[in-house]
Amino acid sequence: MKHNKTKMSALALSILIALTACSDGDDGAQGPAGAAGTNGVDGINGTDGTNGTDGTDGTDGTDGTDGTDGTDGTDGIDGSAGKLTRLATVPTGAEVTGIFLSDEGDLFFNAQHPSDSNTMTDSAGKAFNTGTVGVLAGVNFNSLPETLVESPVPISEQERQTVMSAYGQYQVLGQTGDTYNGQLPKGLGHIYSMVSDELILENDMPDFNGFIQTGVGKGYLFTNWEMFPGGMSRMAIEKDNKGTWSVTDSMMLDFDSVHGTAANCFGSVTPWNTPLTSEEWIVNSKVTTTTHPDWNNPAVMNSSIIGYMWQLTAPDAPNPYRYGYIAEVQDPTAADPKVVKHYALGRFEHENATVMPDGKTVYLSQDDTGGVLFKFVADTPEDLSAGTLYGAKLVQDAGQNDPATTGFNVSWVELGHGDNATIEAWIADFDGIGTDQFVEGETSYMTMADVEAWANGDANYPTTANGGGKVTAGQTMDDRVVFLESRQAARLKGATAEWRKLEGISINTKRAQEAVEGVNTIDGEDIKDAYVYLAIADIDNTLTDGEGDIQLSNRVKDCGGVYRAKLEENYNISRIEPLVMGSTYRSSLSGAARCDVNQLSQPDNVIVMDDGRIIIGEDGFQENNTLWLYEPVNK
Repeated sequence: MKHNKTKMSALALSILIALTACSDGDDGAQGPAGAAGTNGVDGINGTDGTNGTDGTDGTDGTDGTDGTDGTDGTDGIDGSAGKLTRLATVPTGAEVTGIFLSDEGDLFFNAQHPSDSNTMTDSAGKAFNTGTVGVLAGVNFNSLPETLVESPVPISEQERQTVMSAYGQYQVLGQTGDTYNGQLPKGLGHIYSMVSDELILENDMPDFNGFIQTGVGKGYLFTNWEMFPGGMSRMAIEKDNKGTWSVTDSMMLDFDSVHGTAANCFGSVTPWNTPLTSEEWIVNSKVTTTTHPDWNNPAVMNSSIIGYMWQLTAPDAPNPYRYGYIAEVQDPTAADPKVVKHYALGRFEHENATVMPDGKTVYLSQDDTGGVLFKFVADTPEDLSAGTLYGAKLVQDAGQNDPATTGFNVSWVELGHGDNATIEAWIADFDGIGTDQFVEGETSYMTMADVEAWANGDANYPTTANGGGKVTAGQTMDDRVVFLESRQAARLKGATAEWRKLEGISINTKRAQEAVEGVNTIDGEDIKDAYVYLAIADIDNTLTDGEGDIQLSNRVKDCGGVYRAKLEENYNISRIEPLVMGSTYRSSLSGAARCDVNQLSQPDNVIVMDDGRIIIGEDGFQENNTLWLYEPVNK
């Protein structure tokens, strides 16, 4: 602190001078008092004295000890976090399938099997009464605002029978049977016999979409057609400067080289830009005491799926082990794309296979009751032909069972290493098994006794007398069980085989790579955490039966939900937690009212946007299934 100076007044200064001037001599005798003299004139005030010199500043005192900082306040939660926003609805009877978001923000999705009684048309004159592939044109979904408007719940017949959207205009790119002015004379989604070349299926079930970009505003759109036999289409599409698309070329892929495909369900695009297509319900690997001893039984050939597949391969007998895999379109822009089935990723009811940014780690979902979550780690990046297959073992949180709060710790059970060539040779052992070789009480195929012998570490496969199949009876044990009966192999090795309708698996490749590898891929955001998202259509049956590793309550039941798992080092996951669940299932009501129309109802596929928000498509029993946007509280 500075010290103030004191300034002395002129009057005080003159008094001080007078006092100090008095003489010290003796006083004389006192004379008589004289008359009072006249007062003299006041003297002039003396000049102010000079200010004194400032005193020296005192030494500064020691600073006091700083107080302890207060605890930081909790960050406020964005008002939109944790909220579902209805982006679009699909026509009566349809599922939302094939959600795909391109790098340029183009959002593709399909209306799978809408009601054939829909007659109303949209603004472009399109009626939605068959399988439809389309895109929300004129909007960049990578630049959506933070605060969103919402598409309404359809009320009128016009709204119920067409696509309603909050952003963009739904543009139909193709519908079942479209020929594009003769460019595709056999029709979009139509499946023909590999032998007779006659139409055997008018497929109205478009599922997965994958867009392979070849330039600004153009590329190839690949679409799965989910039936048996199955198929995949490729459309060359281009976008004008107003965001409207046109189809410049189209084809149905030739799967003859892989003995055809069946039930091509969901899929993904690899980090090296190739589409993967999934064969789903052609396989029947249920958790039972037997597998499929009677595939060649003449009594069931006309009523079974595998029997129907004779139309693909006749006059040769169908081999069931040639179906139920992930297939890759390895040269997607070629005039005649090459397709390879990756047997090393296992045989089961594949819904989806999603490859991590390392090009090696793959997570695979099994869409069935009592399914397994699988992981595959390839030997070589960007090559899925060889690697090791694992099954997930789950441990449920103690003391909890509500689907909205109960998570699971995850460990991985190694099942076996394989490669396409070796497994294909094992598959070929089962070629040519016709109905004339069927013997009641015996089987030529793999049995549970075979799987148990492998799991027990036996040196040889069991004989037919001990329940083994005729092809492998007594042979030296190998790992074919891992890749031909993957669910049973995983279950007997201790993996959790209790998932129910485990559907789409998704990541955002950019966010995942930045979080795991530290590669900055999204400007303006420091991404520390990224997740794998898993959609579950139904939380019932093996998830709620009170047995095994998963024992959830049936509160949510068929309304379903979405889980997620944080990506760790080497793209491993060790923990799965619920993200958003449907509402409480209302069993006392019927139809769509069983699940709240403003909440999730049987989510099927899910994608992750660059900003961490997720888009979810419903495969439910609502009259008009919904395409939702959800913003996690913690992205």
